[in-house]
Amino acid sequence: MARSALLLLIFFLLSLILLPIAVFYGIKMLNPPVQVKIGEKLIRVYFHETGITKTMPLEEYVVGVVAAEMPAHFEMEALKAQAVAARTYALKMEENSPHPEADVCTDPNHCQAYLDDGDLRKKWGILNFWRYKSKIEAAVNSTRGLVLTYQGKLIDPVYHANGGGRTEKAAHVWGKEVPYLQSVPSPWDEGDPNYQRILTFTLEELQGKLGGQVLPAAANLPPGNFIEALERTPTGRIKLLRVGNKILPGGEARKLLGLPSTNFTWEVEGNKVRFRVIGYGHGVGMSQYGANGMAREGYDFLSILRHYYPGTEVVQGY
Repeated sequence: MARSALLLLIFFLLSLILLPIAVFYGIKMLNPPVQVKIGEKLIRVYFHETGITKTMPLEEYVVGVVAAEMPAHFEMEALKAQAVAARTYALKMEENSPHPEADVCTDPNHCQAYLDDGDLRKKWGILNFWRYKSKIEAAVNSTRGLVLTYQGKLIDPVYHANGGGRTEKAAHVWGKEVPYLQSVPSPWDEGDPNYQRILTFTLEELQGKLGGQVLPAAANLPPGNFIEALERTPTGRIKLLRVGNKILPGGEARKLLGLPSTNFTWEVEGNKVRFRVIGYGHGVGMSQYGANGMAREGYDFLSILRHYYPGTEVVQGY
């Protein structure tokens, strides 16, 4: 009995000593210090939510971007294509950064989204964190240093979630002709469960979103004629839209109405307008769901990038 009590006491004392050590090293494993290798490319990242700028290895930054911008369950070749696009985007921004003390920021409305390990544990959960993080690291490491160029210069590798069956050329969205940002078929987009969405607004809600009294009184509304597509792109996206007495570029209409893309049609039923929207995003460059569909069919990341950025080359960037 005395021996059992002694063993219990020893076990208790060892626990007091070893448990804090285990916790300490466990935390260090979850949050390892940044290891910078000699000659490794670094990038200055402005975290827009905290106002802090951090310098980190470029490849570590690319891991955080791919994890934030593309679903981790996507095919490996799609993740590799995203890694090359994200790396190119960062280096292109670095050439002429609008940020006074940083090369890129973490605001997806301005640069690219980025999630650190803490954010990713919340997003994926502890169990999936290790599996997904190692998968994305493998995609980034296997394309280490690779970038997209056109005639020897870094491209603007814009991308979006879903092209709705065909991507859009840059000139129809931003008014500038870009030789490698042309409209290409993207039939793999239909594999996305959110390929098509239906959104319905009352006339009151529609006016609220558009910023005030843009429609005549309901009694004076000609049936269905108060919304008109004044101009569409060759892919069917809205380029210019009239709603009542207000004329809007397609991109602005999409933003005000909160629609997934500018590829939409509508029907009016009484006091409601039902929008049918195809695809997600601006539609220019690489479709992420299209890339995943290509990867499922056996295309490698080089083929994916050549398809969505015609005329470009993948080269070693640094």
